[in-house]
Amino acid sequence: MARGQQKIQSQQKNAKKQAGQKKKQGHDQKAAAKAALMYTCTVCRTQMPDPKTFKQHFESKHPKTPLPPELADVQA
Repeated sequence: MARGQQKIQSQQKNAKKQAGQKKKQGHDQKAAAKAALMYTCTVCRTQMPDPKTFKQHFESKHPKTPLPPELADVQA
């Protein structure tokens, strides 16, 4: 009978340890992805990670709109 009680205690201890590790890890992929999107299109409010992608987006999606000044010197 002693082993049954030890088993229960061991399971409880392990569950508590696992929960602590999960909290400590705390990596949120959505937050990390959102933080990486630094450039926002002034026309459609789409967010992009870098100026090269931003320029490609702007040239393909908004060809009639003049290029913003921050994209003038970007090489696509």
